[in-house]
Amino acid sequence: MSLVDTNWLEKNLDKVKIIDCSWHMPQAKRNSFEEYQEQHIGNAIFFDLDKNSKTDTDLPHMLTDIKSWEKIVSSMGIKNEDQIIIYDNSDLISSCRCWYNFIYFGHNPSLVHILNGGLKKWIKEKKSTVNSLTKTINSDYIANEKKELVKNKKQIDENINVNKFRVIDARSRERFEGKVPEPRKGLRSGSIKNSFCLPFSELINEDNTFISKEKIIDKFKLIIFKLDGNVVFTCGSGVTASVLALAYSLIDIKYKPTIYDGSWSEYGNN
Repeated sequence: MSLVDTNWLEKNLDKVKIIDCSWHMPQAKRNSFEEYQEQHIGNAIFFDLDKNSKTDTDLPHMLTDIKSWEKIVSSMGIKNEDQIIIYDNSDLISSCRCWYNFIYFGHNPSLVHILNGGLKKWIKEKKSTVNSLTKTINSDYIANEKKELVKNKKQIDENINVNKFRVIDARSRERFEGKVPEPRKGLRSGSIKNSFCLPFSELINEDNTFISKEKIIDKFKLIIFKLDGNVVFTCGSGVTASVLALAYSLIDIKYKPTIYDGSWSEYGNN
């Protein structure tokens, strides 16, 4: 149950921990935290994707170290046994990156969910929102890092010829094929050799919900034919790669989300 619907959450607001992980590309000129302050789901805690990533690197959204993650989650008042619902107000479905982070650091996957449709659908259905900051009481969260769920550049390069796993890119086809410049300065256009392209937007309906499982299966089969779970996802900076990972987990409950963390921000660096 990686997805929960808005009606379920409305009935269970006080039984779960709720996270607002809204994030926007810089060119969108939107401030996620200011938007959160203006309007969010009751009891939601804001998760700053930039601040809660690795800080001693020029690469965006890289996974932080385990001790830092424990401090971050403890400061949010989240406990190891908590059921977590993550949502966003982003066209990039940034909540999926937070979902991946929790699973990477060992939170029980059956307890981490995405609100299908996010804040966009919640507001459209005229469900209640608040503008008061959610108070938290520090917990003592213990992480259990799953290092096998991330690939580095060396592993990606080695795999090009041996093809132990398939790399699927969540960026647009224009970016993947190098027909348009990258939005981040200093990056060349193009994609990883022998990788496949499945734009994350093709898995999302107009109301920000995921398409049906049957349609997700069809999308993946069009590019990799065999759905054996041996896939690694990449994108620009690890955000929309997590959307593909979430989608794949919907059609394969045994799949453990695996991402090339550096993504094109690292691989395409001139």
